[in-house]
This record gives sequence, C-alpha cells and structure tokens, in this order.
Amino acid sequence: MQNAYLILENGKTYEGISFGASGTSVGELVFTTGMTGCAESLTDPSYYGQLVIFTFPQFGNYGIADADMESSGIHVRGAIVREYCEKPSNFRCDESVDAFLKRFGIIGISGIDTRELTQMIRDGGVMNAVITTEGPNYPVEELQRFKITDAVKNTSTKDRFIVEAEGIERFRVAFVDYGAKRSMISNLTRRGCRVEVFPYSATAQEILDTCPDGIMLSNGAGDPADNQGCIEEIKKLFGKVPLFGICLGHQMMAIAAGATTSKMKFGHRGANQPVKDLETGRVYITCQNHGYAVDAGSLKPIGAKLRYVNVNDGTCEGVDYPGLRAFSMQFHPEAHGGPRDCEDAFSRFIEMMEVK
Repeated sequence: MQNAYLILENGKTYEGISFGASGTSVGELVFTTGMTGCAESLTDPSYYGQLVIFTFPQFGNYGIADADMESSGIHVRGAIVREYCEKPSNFRCDESVDAFLKRFGIIGISGIDTRELTQMIRDGGVMNAVITTEGPNYPVEELQRFKITDAVKNTSTKDRFIVEAEGIERFRVAFVDYGAKRSMISNLTRRGCRVEVFPYSATAQEILDTCPDGIMLSNGAGDPADNQGCIEEIKKLFGKVPLFGICLGHQMMAIAAGATTSKMKFGHRGANQPVKDLETGRVYITCQNHGYAVDAGSLKPIGAKLRYVNVNDGTCEGVDYPGLRAFSMQFHPEAHGGPRDCEDAFSRFIEMMEVK
C-alpha cells in the first residue's frame, strides 16, 4: 500500500492510503451525503474540477457497473473516503472502484476522518485542496490560486446527435448539454421524446431551426455567471416553446431572465435534500449537486415565481415563469442514483408540450 496526503488550502494535512491512480490532483474540496450512487457520482459532469468527500463511511461495496455511468468518463478530480471496498460483492459489478479509478487515471485516498473533514467545510465553507502520493509538502499558495475554469466547455458534447424515442415518437425535444447526465436524456426518450442533443455553444437560432416541441437545459458544473454566451442565447428562447431547466440550466435561465446567483457556503450534494413545493405544500426528498444558488429575492422584480425552497436553509430550489411556458429546478428530478420522488417534473414538461 502507498501513502497519500490530503493537503488543504488552510494548511491542514491528512495522511491516508492511496487507491486508484498515483500522482497529484488539485481541486475544490466538497462533500456529498449520498449512501449509494458510487458510479453515478464519479461520472457526473457536475463534479468537474472537484475533490469529493464521500461522507458514507464505506465506498464501493457493490463495485462499479458500467450501466450506471452518467457519462463516458470520470469527472471528479479525486475521491476521499473513510474506507473503500477492495472486493465488492454484487451480481451487476463490472469492476472494483480501485480498478475503475485506475482506468481513468483518478486518484483516491482512504483512511481519512471524513466526518471531521465534512464538519470543517460546513463551518468554514468549501476550499481548495490537493491529493498527492508524492509527499506532504505541496505549496499551499498554489492551492489558493486554483479556480475551476471552462467547466461547461470541457464537459459538453462536441457534436450534435439524436437519441430516438422509445416506442412511438410523440415529441421532439432540443436538449442543450452543459455537462449533462445521461439519465436526463433517457427520462425523455422513454416518455416518447426524440431528443436532439446540442453542444453548449449552439445558438438559439440553430436550436429553433429544428422546430422542437420543447427545449431542455441540462445540469452542469461551475459558476453559472461564467457562461455569458450561453445566457445570451437562453434569453432568445424564452416564450418560443416550453422551456425546462435543471441545475446549471436552472441557474442560467434565472440570470437570463434578470435574476442573480451567488456561491453557497458548502452547496448541496447528495440524495437526501428536502425540498418543499410552495404551491402544494408537499416536501420531496431530492438528489442535488451544486455549489451556486439563485437568489430568491431577485425573482419577484422580474416577474418570476419562487416555486420550490430547500427545507434546511430556505434557498431557492425552483422557479416558474408565468406566461412563458417555462420552469426550472435546482434539484435533479432524474435522481440517478437517488430517490425518484420528482420524476413527475418530466411529465409536467410533456404536458406543456401537449398544449400547442
């Protein structure tokens, strides 16, 4: 076994045991509270540029199944765990988490007090860090200079492509990929939608020229305000056809409409975030992965309606745009992995497209 070190921007150092690849990886240190979803989390493009603390004390117990991957590769820069499973036991398992990380050149560190580490972030906020197998002397000043850049550019599809509907085609959906999870597309195709996927750089005119019945804006990584080109194109989509945004798509929709966003102290990541629907009073348990939030106070002046709030901290979790056939959610209704309480959001989108 090889030693590894986790060095934080505040100067604190943890020593552990490496698994996965060897080397050095710098990123933004965040935590996720999900008990399952190992493959899904590692391959979620929303984790681009981040070192992820998995708070559940065991990691990789049922191994990695390729069918659970949300993209073609791993997007986290490193995995931090209390204990990882060397010999997983599950009939769906294709490989261990150690082999999976090695295959994609991603470093992991185990034997870390993830409870202490998570409490530190909850108290002090997210910070930069490095995982390294090359000794405990990485310069802290380099960590302080690190910033996630070009997240959408580096996770979006490079080319347009089409995914046909399962069964009878009912609708044609234009899907703008800002770093999308595959399960979002599959939730549309199994509801009879033919999905044409566009790269982040697609113009509003290119999208509208395909005469879609509806447009969906995907999840993604990084600061929404960094994507001004995308936001300008979203402005041109409002009111044309039904518009549905998730996560980063939700945040950029809000900015396009005139609202603001801000960085959260430690974000929401995991499959157990309680969200209240202000219209019905129902509370959902949701899957989330974001470090920025729409400022609820900036919605009313632009005529948008706060629809969902986080029960824990009161932050904005969803917005309706009355008269524009548009709505958005901060949480992930496809929840793969996680609870499927919110999949009716896709049905709501379908119902909007049914009204011509």
